[in-house]
Amino acid sequence: MRGPVELAAVGVSIALFNQVSRIAIFPLVSVTTSFVAEEEAIGSVGSEVQESEYLEAGSMENAENKELIPQNESGDHLSGSTQISSFDISKFKQMPRRRHIPSASSALVIGSILGLLQTIFLISGAKPLLNFMGVRSDSPMLTPAQQYLTLRSLGAPAVLLSLAMQGVFRGFKDTKTPLYATVVGDVTNIILDPVFMFVFHMGVSGAAIAHVISQYVISLILLWRLMQQIHLLPPSIKHLQFGRFLKNGFLLLMRVVAVTFCVTLAASMAARLGPTSMAAFQVCLQVWLTTSLLADGLAVAGQAILASAFAKKDYNKATETASRVLQLGLLLGLALAVLLGVGMHFGARLFTRDVSVLHVISIGIPFVAATQPINALAFVFDGINFGASDFAYSAYSMVAVAAVSILCLSILSSSHGFIGIWIALTIYMSLRAFAGFWRIGTGKGPWNFLWS
Repeated sequence: MRGPVELAAVGVSIALFNQVSRIAIFPLVSVTTSFVAEEEAIGSVGSEVQESEYLEAGSMENAENKELIPQNESGDHLSGSTQISSFDISKFKQMPRRRHIPSASSALVIGSILGLLQTIFLISGAKPLLNFMGVRSDSPMLTPAQQYLTLRSLGAPAVLLSLAMQGVFRGFKDTKTPLYATVVGDVTNIILDPVFMFVFHMGVSGAAIAHVISQYVISLILLWRLMQQIHLLPPSIKHLQFGRFLKNGFLLLMRVVAVTFCVTLAASMAARLGPTSMAAFQVCLQVWLTTSLLADGLAVAGQAILASAFAKKDYNKATETASRVLQLGLLLGLALAVLLGVGMHFGARLFTRDVSVLHVISIGIPFVAATQPINALAFVFDGINFGASDFAYSAYSMVAVAAVSILCLSILSSSHGFIGIWIALTIYMSLRAFAGFWRIGTGKGPWNFLWS
C-alpha cells in the first residue's frame, strides 16, 4: 500500500466483499454440514450391512466348498479355498471407499453458482456499491477501491466453493483438512503480496491478485482431497437435492438478516451518541463477538455429531451429545467471563489511549464479561438445532427474537444511552439462548422423543 488513501480504499472494499459474501456463506456452510453428516451416517450404516452380508456369504460359500475339496490323509481339508475366501474378503475390505454423497455434490454446484453470481454482481455494481459505502465519486479512494474490489471479486467463486467444501468436511467430522488448506493458502498470500505489490509495482491490484490466487489454492487443495473420498458427480441429476438446499438455505438467510439487522442497529444507535461512545462501542462489540464465536467450534462439532445421531435414530447419543456440548459451552462462557472481566481493564489500552473512550469502555466491560456464558449457550444451541435439521424453528425464533430486541434497542438506547444499548444486547442474547432451551425443554419438533 502506498499510503492512507490506498489502505482506506482496500478496507472499504474488503468490508463490502465480506458483507455480500456473508449472506450466502452462513446458510450454505450450515446446511451442507448437517446434510452431509446425515448422509455420511446413513452411508456408513449401509456399508457395514453390505460388508456383513458379504462376509456371511463368503463363509457360507467356504463351507459349501469344503464339501467338494479333497481331504488329506488326516482328514483335514486342503487350505486352498480358505486362502481364496480370505483373499476375497481382504480385497473387499481394501476396496476404495469413495462414496456417493449427493448433498456434497449439491453444495459444490450451489457454491459455484453463488460465487459466479457474486462476481457478476460486485463487478457490475462496484461503483454504486462503493458510493453506498460512503466512497463518493469525487473521493480519491474511489479508483483504488474499485480496482481492488473488481479484482478481488474474481475470487468469489473460489471463496464460496471452498466454504461449501469446508461444510462437507465438517459433515465428515474432519476439521484438519480445511485448516491445513487454509494455512497453505494464507502462506501463499503472504508470499505473493510483497512480490506483486513491490517487485512488480502493482500496488493495490497486486494485493488483490495475490489474495485471489490464495483462494484458488485453498479450493484446489480441498477439491483434490475431496475427490479421494467421494464421487463428485452423483449417480443422476435427480439425486441432487437443490430443493431441500434452497428451502433450508432461505430459512437460514432469514436468520442471518435478522441477526445482522440487530447488531447493525445497535451500532447505529451508538453512532448517534457521538464519536466517543461509537469508538468505545466498537471496541466492546468486537471483543464481545470475537470471544463469543469461540463457542462456534463447539457448536460445529455438536452439529455434525447430532446430525449423524439423528440420521441413525440413535437418540441416546443425540441426548448425550447435546448435554455435553452445553456443559462445555457453559464452562467456556464462565472462563471467558472471568478472563474478560479482569483482562479488558488492561487490554482496552491496546485499542486506544483516549481517556474519554477508555472511560466509556470501562462502563461496557461488565456487560461484555457477564454475558459470555449466555452468548456461549446461545451459539451452542444454534449448533444443536442445526444438527437436528431444525432450520425452520431456528429461523422463525430468530426473527421473533430480533423483533423484540429491536424494540428494546429503540426504547433503551433513547432512555439510557450507552448502557441502554448493552442492556438491550444482553436481552437479545438471552432470548436467543432461551429459544434454544425452550425447544429442547418442551420436547418439541425433533426433540419429541425426550417426552415419548
